[in-house]
Amino acid sequence: MISLRRLIALLLLGGGIFPASVAMASDAVVDNIPDDRDIIVTGNGLPETPATPAYDTQRIDRETILTSSSGRIEDVLSSVAGFQQFRRSDSRSSNPSAQGVTLRSLGGNATSRALMMLDGVPLSDPFFGYIPFSAIVPERLENIRVTRGGGSGPFGSGALAGTIELESADPSELGLVNASALGNNRGETELSGSVAPTVGDGFAVVSGRWDRGKGFYTSPGDQRVPASARAAFDSWSFSGRLVQPLGRDFEIQFRGLAYNDERTLRFDGADSSTEGQDISIRLVGRGSWQVDALAYAQWRNFTNIVISSSTYSKVLDQKDTPSTGLGGKLEIRPPLGEDHILRFGIDYRRSKGDLSEDRYSSYSGALTGRRFAGGKNTDLGLFVENDWTIGRLILTGGIRADRWQIAGGYFLETDENGELLGDNRYLTRSGWDVSYRMGAMLHTGKALTIRAAAYSGLRLPTLNELYRPFTVYPVVTRANADLKNERLHGVDIGLDWQPVSAVTVSLTAFDNKVKNAVANVTLAENLRQRRNLDAIDARGLELGAKVKLGTLSFTSSLSYTDAKVDSSGDAVALDDNRPPQTPRWAGSATLAWAPFKDARLSMTLRHIGRQFEDDQETTILPSATTLDLFAQLPVFGNVSVIARTENLFDEEIVTRNQAGSIDLGVPRTVWLGIRYGF
Repeated sequence: MISLRRLIALLLLGGGIFPASVAMASDAVVDNIPDDRDIIVTGNGLPETPATPAYDTQRIDRETILTSSSGRIEDVLSSVAGFQQFRRSDSRSSNPSAQGVTLRSLGGNATSRALMMLDGVPLSDPFFGYIPFSAIVPERLENIRVTRGGGSGPFGSGALAGTIELESADPSELGLVNASALGNNRGETELSGSVAPTVGDGFAVVSGRWDRGKGFYTSPGDQRVPASARAAFDSWSFSGRLVQPLGRDFEIQFRGLAYNDERTLRFDGADSSTEGQDISIRLVGRGSWQVDALAYAQWRNFTNIVISSSTYSKVLDQKDTPSTGLGGKLEIRPPLGEDHILRFGIDYRRSKGDLSEDRYSSYSGALTGRRFAGGKNTDLGLFVENDWTIGRLILTGGIRADRWQIAGGYFLETDENGELLGDNRYLTRSGWDVSYRMGAMLHTGKALTIRAAAYSGLRLPTLNELYRPFTVYPVVTRANADLKNERLHGVDIGLDWQPVSAVTVSLTAFDNKVKNAVANVTLAENLRQRRNLDAIDARGLELGAKVKLGTLSFTSSLSYTDAKVDSSGDAVALDDNRPPQTPRWAGSATLAWAPFKDARLSMTLRHIGRQFEDDQETTILPSATTLDLFAQLPVFGNVSVIARTENLFDEEIVTRNQAGSIDLGVPRTVWLGIRYGF
């Protein structure tokens, strides 16, 4: 595990000395080139291809990102119908390991089935597969592109249900200095700031954010006990970027990220923490031969203390879960004329992690044993994809081959004296998987575009699913080192209609099947195990609409998903059940008014339908409808007043229902603060 001190040293080295030398080298290169072409530095990757919309994409712009009621990135993403976390709670009041994301209500077991990336780097935790939402600051972003449906081709393993691509903002969006400070009615605070100066012919961005608060009681009033605690949180995130040109057609990008997040959930002493450090280097070439070369390294850790719901004493201390992620990607686009965009390349990802945890008696508090587990997953992918424009018709298709390996798996258990109780070493497994995606998009010339796509995808089980048992007291869930890879096959057909310039409507029908879907399967009362189901089938519709009339705008997204489990063998009782945590209906609508520069008023209505808590369909999470408000008004100079309201009508949002033991989501919360930028 890399220490924060070591990361800061790396950032200073990578963000100062080395980029400075690169900048000097680039200046030397630039000096030898005639000055008849401008140097353009964007800080982004290669542009999206003309066929990107064929795969049901939705873009979220910076204005929308900055005007969420909570200031959290998961809140921003929830405006895309079909996006869901494992639980309805956000990253202030949930266990971090439950923050997996998926699209199209494909269910899950707290592991991500969608691939989420920041500037091309996967964000999921190398051990668990969850997303560290508190590390992702909305103010740092330029835009988000969400693609629903299998993300084969250039995106790699993990893009099973789709991809969520986040791009960082540059100084033209951030300004030289940007800062905000807000507080809410519970005394919680949110502080954020960035500095984005010009450096040579490029730029640098240094930003930070700190969130802390005592939180709210997630337990209903009639279920609170003396040991009940508020969902307190204290998190910070620090990021640095440096972008410099290398000649006229190339630019080099450095990025570093460090974060820490501490939370308490449900009971005193039920504390969890996550920390992480990421570094990456990216070379982007925009000449006749376009190139995108990326390398990154990640260091993460997770701790968690489980408190008994009957004795309120510590029963499990997950004291150390260090993990590392290493990877890279090389994509090349050769010049083939205006009608073809060919992209081919290679990518690599390695996840390695270990856990160490202590078990205690819930009555005496004495140590009763220790457990150790871990392993390593690797994936090497080769891909090729081509877009072909034929007048108003665009055809696209690609194929990908993944060489994967699951190795080094182990699970050790000792008693309180260190005597060995079990020593399991698991065989190395490896293989090749081939996936594809293809699509077509026809511009009819009458404001109507028709599109269709077919695709497949791959996801390896995480180290957490393979080797780590866990307890949400009193329910114990066992790991399963024999889990198979998940495979998705699906089709889309849709249309985009723009009858006038101010109105855009989209409709997509989809049919997706996840084979070997990993789920937490109930074996007995208070006992579950991760198992491969035969499949999860999901069919549905996605509707989107945008209207822009002068200073008024309206955006909406609605999805209906009919999902069911296909299961046989030991899990045959689950056949035809709806997957846990999977609603049929989900929707969002935002009405906004921007009467003058830097002023914005908006309201967002969200609905999430009823869903089951468990695979047996015995407990229900009722539907919930919330209304959020946002207001920004400039008062003088570059200073604006910000007001936000989450859950205006204080709707009861049930996020967990375990045999009647309930957790609730965020109650009505009012924020007030200022924002400064120039």
